[in-house]
Amino acid sequence: MKAIVVTDNGLSLQEVPIPTVGPTDVLVRVGAASLNRADLTVAAGHRHGKVGGPGTIPGMEWAGVVEAVGAEVKHFAPGDRVMGSGGGGYAEYAVSDYGRVYPLPNKDMPFSEAAVLPIALQTMHDAVVTNGGLRAGESVLIQGASSGVGLMGMQIAKAMGASLVIGTATNAGRRGQLTGFGADIALDSSDPGWVQAVLDATDGKGVNVIVDQVSGPVMNDNMRATAILGRIVNVGRLGGTDAAFDYDLHALRRIHYIGVTFRTRSVEEVREIGRRMRADLWPFVETGKLNLPIAKEFPLAEAATALAYMKENRHFGKILLKP
Repeated sequence: MKAIVVTDNGLSLQEVPIPTVGPTDVLVRVGAASLNRADLTVAAGHRHGKVGGPGTIPGMEWAGVVEAVGAEVKHFAPGDRVMGSGGGGYAEYAVSDYGRVYPLPNKDMPFSEAAVLPIALQTMHDAVVTNGGLRAGESVLIQGASSGVGLMGMQIAKAMGASLVIGTATNAGRRGQLTGFGADIALDSSDPGWVQAVLDATDGKGVNVIVDQVSGPVMNDNMRATAILGRIVNVGRLGGTDAAFDYDLHALRRIHYIGVTFRTRSVEEVREIGRRMRADLWPFVETGKLNLPIAKEFPLAEAATALAYMKENRHFGKILLKP
């Protein structure tokens, strides 16, 4: 099969063997693969969790048709149209554990629309609902809301009954589009007045849940914007991994500060994340209420160009590769 492979000299389109199917695996003929920020790390030759280094095929999510299944797989069969996450998506075939593979919500959904959903659905259900503990009627703020995962987080919050959803984006053009994806209020987190705007919108209390994809310099402001006994879920650190932390403010607000990542989770934990996500969200996926915009599509051979486009950070929505 053709695949994009990490080499010492960058990415290369190569002929490689089709992945081996283990007992709990699903092999998929890829119809579309979606780009994610972690792909930049892997494509640069670095490790992301257990993945990385020369010989690696980047790509964390995709959609396509089941080619084969392992002996222990009960709910999928060759010919099924599916979407999933895992590794090796920048290729004509990808393999993943059955717990990270989902049937397309309807048989007519294009692979390009499906390929952008798995990671956003898994990540943000886990952040907003499981770890954020969102209850109907509570308020939510998504830091870095203009990313694909951020856009999904706002939609999930609304679907699960949030009374107020606030999204942040430093780019004015992208910020102006947040209300189309669940935001009641869109703020600029680089504006010194954003915390006061959150307090004004919540009668001075602060929001119940913050899902933080920025961290670094916004950490203490996040706590100022969080209600007493509120929850902050640390999902991403695009703004920096180190910053001063106001421990006294943390204690005064009695904030639950929770870190999450898929990199240290077991196969069983990831399966449970998928199970919980489907139990809560699948009706919304089936009706199209949870969706993501597509910024641009590239052929598989132009993976390096697609990644460069993502690194420029001027797009709104997801970027795709088509084998």
